[in-house]
Amino acid sequence: MRDLTLLLLTLVALPAVFAVKSHDFKTCSQAGFCRRGRALAERAKENPSWKSPYSVDPSSVAIDSTTAAFTAGVKSSIYPEVKFGLDVRVHRDGVVRVRMDEIDGLRKRYDEAASWALVAEPEVSQDIQWTVAKDAVRAVYGDNKDIEVVVAYEPLRVTLLRNGKEQIVLNGEGLLHMEHFRTKEAVEQEKSGWALPEAPEEGLDLDDAQVVMQMNPRSWFEGAGDDALWEETFGSWTDSKPKGPESLSIDVNFPNHGHVYGIPQHATRLSLPTTSGEDAYYSDPYRLYNADVFEYLADSTMSLYGSIPVMHAHSADSTVAIFHAVGSETWIDVAHPKPSSTHTHWISESGIMDIFLMPGPTPADVFAQYARLTGTSALPAQWALGYHQCRWNYISSDDVRDVQTRFDEEDMPVDVFWLDIEYAEDHKYFIWDKKSFSDPVDMMHDVEEIQRKMVVIVDPHLKRTDSYPIYQQAKELDLLIKKKDGQEYEGWCWPGSSAWVDFFNPASWDWWKSLFKTVSDGDKWAWTESTENTYIWNDMNEPSIFNGPEISMPRDNIHYGGWEHRDVHNINGMLFHNMTTLAVMHRTDPPKRPFVLTRSFYAGSQRLSAMWTGDNLGTWEHMAVGVSMVLSLNVGGFSFSGSDVGGFFGNPEPEMLVRWYGVGAFSPFFRAHAHIDTKRREPYLLDEPYKSIVRDILRLRYSLLPVWYTAFREASVTGLPVVRPHYVVFPQDEGGFALDDQYFVGGSGLLVKPITSKDVTETTVYLPENEVYYDYFTGQTYRGAAKGKNVTVPAELHQIPLLIRGGSIIPTRERPRRSSPLMKYDPFTLRVALSTGGTARGELYLDEGETYAHREGQFIWREFEATTEGKKGKEIRVRSRNLAAQKPGEAVDGVALAAYDDKNDFARAMERVRVERIVLLGLAAKPKSVKAAGKDVDWEFKAGAAAASKAEGSASVLVVKDPHASITSDWDIIIQL
Repeated sequence: MRDLTLLLLTLVALPAVFAVKSHDFKTCSQAGFCRRGRALAERAKENPSWKSPYSVDPSSVAIDSTTAAFTAGVKSSIYPEVKFGLDVRVHRDGVVRVRMDEIDGLRKRYDEAASWALVAEPEVSQDIQWTVAKDAVRAVYGDNKDIEVVVAYEPLRVTLLRNGKEQIVLNGEGLLHMEHFRTKEAVEQEKSGWALPEAPEEGLDLDDAQVVMQMNPRSWFEGAGDDALWEETFGSWTDSKPKGPESLSIDVNFPNHGHVYGIPQHATRLSLPTTSGEDAYYSDPYRLYNADVFEYLADSTMSLYGSIPVMHAHSADSTVAIFHAVGSETWIDVAHPKPSSTHTHWISESGIMDIFLMPGPTPADVFAQYARLTGTSALPAQWALGYHQCRWNYISSDDVRDVQTRFDEEDMPVDVFWLDIEYAEDHKYFIWDKKSFSDPVDMMHDVEEIQRKMVVIVDPHLKRTDSYPIYQQAKELDLLIKKKDGQEYEGWCWPGSSAWVDFFNPASWDWWKSLFKTVSDGDKWAWTESTENTYIWNDMNEPSIFNGPEISMPRDNIHYGGWEHRDVHNINGMLFHNMTTLAVMHRTDPPKRPFVLTRSFYAGSQRLSAMWTGDNLGTWEHMAVGVSMVLSLNVGGFSFSGSDVGGFFGNPEPEMLVRWYGVGAFSPFFRAHAHIDTKRREPYLLDEPYKSIVRDILRLRYSLLPVWYTAFREASVTGLPVVRPHYVVFPQDEGGFALDDQYFVGGSGLLVKPITSKDVTETTVYLPENEVYYDYFTGQTYRGAAKGKNVTVPAELHQIPLLIRGGSIIPTRERPRRSSPLMKYDPFTLRVALSTGGTARGELYLDEGETYAHREGQFIWREFEATTEGKKGKEIRVRSRNLAAQKPGEAVDGVALAAYDDKNDFARAMERVRVERIVLLGLAAKPKSVKAAGKDVDWEFKAGAAAASKAEGSASVLVVKDPHASITSDWDIIIQL
């Protein structure tokens, strides 16, 4: 069996090292339902008189007095015998949910996608008053009564407006089409009479297409031929399509928004380029179909490993968004009829229309609205924000020990070591290959001795052999995915012949969680050869199947409830990592915060996991697109994301590797990873000066961990992303709407522009406002402008362009340690960057970092503030205050701050942690005195120097030494000028 597996890998996987095999994956023209949807759009475009055949039946309009939902029957003039139902309701936060489904059809459409994505059933507003008229139903709502939703009857059209201005329009172009269920025989009988009419007689003022539309609307609407309605082939695979055609198309337009973002995951720019229209940048729509794409292109609409069907639309006036809860393959066209408007066309293989309209009007409002739907990013364990070292594969226990030793010898911090698939005997996950890993628990204890962790891969494919207890149990419990004939599905992956657990089956959940227990419970299987500090990596969960269509699972496979794989494909990977996360969480008592990395994901994945962008290449192009991909994922609600440092494939030169560490250090998830065929490239193997530069980058990441952790706390509460594009921070600055090569870290005021090109010695950074920005390392000042300005900053190989926005306070920990838990009691440095108005502000959130004790109020949340006071601004006051006490109406991860006790056990344990240094940038003059608690403290001052341009120079620097300030208490430091 091993020989057969190796042969299979040689034939299937190894060619991917040289180039992406695009022929393994469909284009829109090769997907019947996408082809049909796009053809309808083209026909509609060519016929200005076309209007949608779908309309509301006025006699069916009803307002539910309990749910305040508007419901109605929908009919199609082309298919009058088919019934549809429309349900529109407004949530308490103003989000509008629009659902449409086929009623009393031949079969039931898949309608459960939202149940997997939503964190809870949304609360419907009881204050909505629907006004029913002859031609429409409408509701006006909002605190200022500025939002209106209008459902027009004929044709059916749903519009969200703010202050009378259209924000989102559904079916404005008339492309709504829900392919109803039918039998092949009925269609063949009907279409036998669908012969196209002859060309019109001379003089008739209609073109051929219009004649077809009028004389034979069904033929015009669906096309006259049998275009993959009942069976579809791709390569050597045939999809039997037992239910026939069932696709859903809908145009979603943003008439007053010229930029759209989101729908991750694609390797492209943040502001999505066009795919249709005369100026289309791409020829194919954006595809959402979770797929294992080896060495993916660095500029493409190809689907990748995950799918989040959420899209933001932005203008200087407002931000809005939509979330389409559909789990099947979906293609999305993007066009800009005008620079200030965007048209999109969504084409899905199956499912109902279930669209959430988020009215904004600010980016922060949209993030909060989406978070209330699908949840926020989980607050991770603090160590998970450190540096992760991985490759395919560390080959033995001694290899892991040696890597750890080398990191320590070179004084390089690291928190986590990873093991890929070769740790497992014959790729039977949970079972160690004792030839190489003879003492796995001892190895893990050696890593844990320095408070580090290990991550071990567990993939979803189970080797089909009775000698593998996991497979044997899953088979006996009837938990495996079935073929269309009801028999166990067999595919090929790393172990050879494999089976897959159906996590849509609730019976699989407790069973899967039980496998991760470290202590045996009677005769039940347990992973006794692991520890509580062993965390999990879920790969290949798209699912990736080497001998399957598009390297995945046949669409006519059957899941729990009788649903076909086509219905749930994009959700499948999320259920796997969700169950793994719950398993890791409950292997300890009390539970610790889990860490699970996933490659495949869907809307809601952010609640439980981290992700990475898959099998990238060691090229400058992939380094650059990785930055915009991570920003897009943050826009899509999945903050805990990153790309493989160094690229998974290839052998990057030292310059590239150094620059990639600069990218990774400013990604939420920071991991180096490499293919089994690459040369070893652990950072300690670099020659000088590269090794020392990377060491400094790693130490920089660790010094900024308080900033990252505070940003994650905010993301876990508000939904705001951890890394923020310019349009999120400055929503009215048009100069920043398309920027995706520089960004802000949380709300800290740190602006970073990673270098992703070769031989760079300087770069330009865009400053969006008339404010001073300081170089993080040197104090060099740069001044923006009211309408935005580009400034030139140094970017030699040892330099990362990192600026502090004036008005920010950055808390750091500067003591080099071998891992982040060893920093727990280290003192803090505060960098106070004064604004042009002489003020600054920052936050710091701390908790124990591994358990859920913070949910019991065990945390510290401080606000730091600098103000200019006194006559003629001669006094600068820097203070620390308990931020939780100022926000009694808010919560931190479920803890009501009204009940917060600033003398909680964690805070008392941290009382001895002090602020050892305050670095204040931008004082106008040398101080006369610096006092803390009425007593003089030591300080040093270095005057700044103005530059000839008056816009740049070096800031003055005041260093206050040991101001006797605890991180847990209130204090004031007074600087007299």
